[in-house]
Amino acid sequence: MQLKCVAIDDEPLALEIIKKYVSDYPSLKMVNTFEDAISGAEYLKRNKVDVLFLDINMPDITGVDLVRSLDEKPMIIFTTAYKKFAFEGFELEAVDYLLKPINSTRFGAAVHKAIDQYQFKHADHTAEDEHIYVHSEYRVIKIGIRDIEYIESMQDYIKIHLLSAEKPVLTLMSLKSMIEKIPAGQFIRIHRSFVVSRAQIRSIYNRKVKLRNIELPVGTNYADFIKDWAK
Repeated sequence: MQLKCVAIDDEPLALEIIKKYVSDYPSLKMVNTFEDAISGAEYLKRNKVDVLFLDINMPDITGVDLVRSLDEKPMIIFTTAYKKFAFEGFELEAVDYLLKPINSTRFGAAVHKAIDQYQFKHADHTAEDEHIYVHSEYRVIKIGIRDIEYIESMQDYIKIHLLSAEKPVLTLMSLKSMIEKIPAGQFIRIHRSFVVSRAQIRSIYNRKVKLRNIELPVGTNYADFIKDWAK
């Protein structure tokens, strides 16, 4: 496995540092660098890339706007000298957010997160340790798939209710986006606001799904799942 990388930053020194760090990892390959966002965006629209190291605060177009313009998005690792942009980075589900000046240890942590995400996306999804990453309270949190009891939609946010924690994980993400991250065979949508782990369903009665300590309603448009679950 070797992930194709591109770096976009209007500071030449920052690009050199990122190129040096990338060269320390055999699993990464820097295929191009750009000092202006517009040229970088054009390249990304024509070429498939696995990881994008991207400065947020650039003069021609911001890194955030660049990412929003892409139809097919690589894994994003934002780099910036300004903490105030962290929320925007997490809103776009970036793998990580590196504050300049970037040290090698912090860079390595971001790289390993990207590698984990890539391996999960391309794995068979049958291993005991399968997991996802989500952003919550300016942190990247690793969540085991088997630890998820159910997921609840809260407009622009979702709550991920875990078996191992009393407090759910709140993250800025749509339920649709979350469904794309988790293995389809292990979860079922029972309502426009709820997705549940099939393994955690204890019983179904009167169009209510009984989990460990809660009952959730089955939406009218999702009632067919009851017959499938009982098979």
